[in-house]
Amino acid sequence: MKAFFVQIKCDLGKAYEVAGALADAEIASEIYSTAGNYDLLAKFYVEDEEDIGHFVNEKVQILPGIKDTFTVVTFRAF
Repeated sequence: MKAFFVQIKCDLGKAYEVAGALADAEIASEIYSTAGNYDLLAKFYVEDEEDIGHFVNEKVQILPGIKDTFTVVTFRAF
């Protein structure tokens, strides 16, 4: 399994709805509210052979209320 993070910018006033939709979809292992340029930070895991780009496009960015995303790919946990 490989882990990665997605910072999510939501439409104004939609952060809680987007966080709820992520939780309901059961695709994120952790979801946090953040301050700054993005509203949410979510941690995801995919199988080693699964493509992160397709996962984000097909399962995350389709959720209503998401305006923009920034994906951070990780290499190693310490």
